[in-house]
Amino acid sequence: MSSTLSDGSAAATVRSLSARIAVLGLGEAGGRLAADLAAAGVDVHGYDPVAVSTPEGVARAASPEEAVSGSAVVLGLTTARTARDALDAVLPALLDVALYADLNTGPPQLKRELAERVEAAGAAFADVALLGPIPTRGLGAPALASGAGAQAFADALAPYGMPVRVVSAVPGDAAAMKLVRSVFMKGLAASAIESLRAADAAGCREWLEAELAAVIGEELLERLVEGSRVHAARRVEEMEAASALLRDLRIEPRIADASGAALAALAEGRER
Repeated sequence: MSSTLSDGSAAATVRSLSARIAVLGLGEAGGRLAADLAAAGVDVHGYDPVAVSTPEGVARAASPEEAVSGSAVVLGLTTARTARDALDAVLPALLDVALYADLNTGPPQLKRELAERVEAAGAAFADVALLGPIPTRGLGAPALASGAGAQAFADALAPYGMPVRVVSAVPGDAAAMKLVRSVFMKGLAASAIESLRAADAAGCREWLEAELAAVIGEELLERLVEGSRVHAARRVEEMEAASALLRDLRIEPRIADASGAALAALAEGRER
């Protein structure tokens, strides 16, 4: 492969190659997606430098290059902060890869930078934004995809149950859409947590929990509150990216900044 794959040729290559997918990052999200793909019969090779458990059915590689070698599709599920390093580790091996998809929540400019580097190496790039709780929904969680490899990503994952909406051929568009959504979702979580803390102090927590659950549903309320506590540090970075995007759009990020501050307090243990 001597030149960058177009969207159409990348999709055709993904369809024509045997189903082998590499997953870089076997944490909560990467591990669940890798497990779901393996359960669906996909030949999944994974890599994670941290001593996490290996999902059932996944071949654990000793290096990122080993995981990527022979794969048609590479899914990056590290963190936005380590996305560049993850790509650096496999860049020489992308010559024989049809598609590199970055599924981390990060700023649009990061996705555009990754796209340039991936395409220069000869593969197609997909900017993918995951919209649902991956640990509970796995491949059933909806996703947005943009970039030259967006359709190829949809072709690769949709047959295994992931609802993928291709939004554009421009990397960063999917990331921007998720971040503006995050302003609402993380703002809702921050307001729920703060109001419940106040209810605790006022002695009416059970009543307020029932009130909030009646409005947004018990399942969503629990996900907003508990998810914020468990993933506070990572979500601080997400809201920093959201605030930066809003400033680029000439929107004052009042809610985004406040949500980021609330998440930082959780991450640092100053609030519970």
